[in-house]
Amino acid sequence: MLKQPEVSHLIRQLRQLTALSQEQFAATLGVAYCTVNRWENGHIQPSALALKQIKTMLKELKDSPEIAHQEWSQILLEQYFPETESNLQ
Repeated sequence: MLKQPEVSHLIRQLRQLTALSQEQFAATLGVAYCTVNRWENGHIQPSALALKQIKTMLKELKDSPEIAHQEWSQILLEQYFPETESNLQ
């Protein structure tokens, strides 16, 4: 499982990649805005389910028509979920 500050960086990078505000990102994951804010500020860890949803978002971005989304999502997957990605290849 990811530790702080890794989770904070991942959440922030994914939000920036998708151009989502904390509120929009929270709505996408079905959590409250304050939850995303606490993740980014290192106050709490995402649940296993939330991390799975985040990983799914990254995998979906790999199929995006935008090359930048494909490349950055691959980088983030390899950086934050390396054991999963190596098993898939």
